[in-house]
Amino acid sequence: MAKKGILLVNLGTPDSPSTADVRKYLDEFLMDGRVIDVNPVLRTFLVKGIIVPFRAPKSAKLYKAIWDDKTGSPLKHYSILQQQALQQRLGDDYMVELAMRYQSPSIESALTRLKEALVSEIQVIALFPQYASASTGSVHEKVMRIVKDWQTVPNITFTNSFHDNELMIETFADNAARHQPETYDHILFSFHGLPQRQLRKCDHTGNYCLKVDGCCNTLNDTNKFCYSAQSFDTARLIAEKMNLPKEKYTVCFQSRLGNDPWVKPYTSDIIKQMAEEGKKRLLVLCPAFVADCLETVFEVTTEYGDEFKELGGEHVQLVESLNDSPKWIDALEKMVLEG
Repeated sequence: MAKKGILLVNLGTPDSPSTADVRKYLDEFLMDGRVIDVNPVLRTFLVKGIIVPFRAPKSAKLYKAIWDDKTGSPLKHYSILQQQALQQRLGDDYMVELAMRYQSPSIESALTRLKEALVSEIQVIALFPQYASASTGSVHEKVMRIVKDWQTVPNITFTNSFHDNELMIETFADNAARHQPETYDHILFSFHGLPQRQLRKCDHTGNYCLKVDGCCNTLNDTNKFCYSAQSFDTARLIAEKMNLPKEKYTVCFQSRLGNDPWVKPYTSDIIKQMAEEGKKRLLVLCPAFVADCLETVFEVTTEYGDEFKELGGEHVQLVESLNDSPKWIDALEKMVLEG
């Protein structure tokens, strides 16, 4: 019997923390029309003329700070462990491949291996809990662009999002519990940010997103594909699992790039607000990431940690991501088996 192919796809990482490799990674990432969704000519000017030349050397220093000599970047390291653990769980009836949307291993090479193995079908799981055009949508587009040239295309299914996956929610709550959340003054759920224009593009009614007060606070049929609404729902579910009252936690968004309005509130603003309110200890979860990476290990722990101390706070504690937690592998296995 032919095997079923599983393609796990994460965002990506430079091949090394050298400026040259970081520049190559940023160039591919930021030239994606779903990531910087502006006129192609303007995007090329911004990315190749301004952003990458100035950002690559700075980002290379940050990657060096989190790079391990043996395992490389944490995102790629944990992604490999997830792929290996899922393959072991599923057994010989499945073939599990790992790819990165940007850089290596590439989606094209992973799909080629699945095709050459004559798999009966392919299930694509983009490893982003909340749907966004710039992440999950980009992965789906890339896969479809590649297979359109195949002479024989097997049945291909896509996992749109898993923001409310019960086992994922439990894993984040379990990880937070190890840090004794009751000993912290406040809990932050810090998600990766997106430009507000990308949220509006996902509102097919044209009269709901950012026009209705509290439009993201409750998930409904109108905003069911909205990244922000799914993020708020993920935070709510984790908070319920942790028995957190609403006044004990705040949802916010990090990693803003450029001057256009992004999803609010910004994590940096909330950090400042917490310090002004006299909060001393903050516990931060980042449920937009299934593996620790630059945005969690460095941005939260170092950048926000230092900023909070400068404002009078004492400590910012990052809650570990899903990484290679057995319960997270349970979640992936269930996604595959329930198809």
